[in-house]
Amino acid sequence: MTIYDLKPKFQNLLRPVVVFLAAMGVTPNQVTILTCLLSVFLGALVYHLASPVWFFLFPVFFFLRMALNAIDGMLAKEHNMQSKLGAILNESTDVLSDGVLYYSFTALPFFNAPLLHFIILLSALSEIIGLAALLNGKPRCYAGPSGKSDRAFIFGVMAIMVGSGMQNEGLYSTILTIVMFLLVATLVNRTRKSI
Repeated sequence: MTIYDLKPKFQNLLRPVVVFLAAMGVTPNQVTILTCLLSVFLGALVYHLASPVWFFLFPVFFFLRMALNAIDGMLAKEHNMQSKLGAILNESTDVLSDGVLYYSFTALPFFNAPLLHFIILLSALSEIIGLAALLNGKPRCYAGPSGKSDRAFIFGVMAIMVGSGMQNEGLYSTILTIVMFLLVATLVNRTRKSI
């Protein structure tokens, strides 16, 4: 099971907000672009400031971003606003946002930058393979064990650790190595389920 499997319950909580936004004329693409801009802004800000205390913003934002991602999908599917442009924006902005947010951790000297770079690469590749299932006539693949929501949870926990003053390079490298291997397992699982 991944955090993604909890999505239906999360959507039920957000449905009144989605109905309100739809009535106000808000479109899924507007929510998608706003989410990406907020992600890039926060990632760039935290990277530039390079102060551990600012990383406390990440867990809050990861939760907000998860909500916004659910909202844009619900607006599209439940209020007849799906579009080809929306599908492209949804996938591409997610990869960009993840990359920028993860990269901001490289501003800290006790984080292994090459490991983070590799995780960014594997994360993007996992989304590409998930999409490739569509080329084989199968649904978009979200198989774990390290989906987008799972990675957000792990990076959120690390952000809390950073903000709390923990600067244990060995511990963070161990966590990142585990994430890397989980991503490799995700690539294998998504490939198997996409063919």
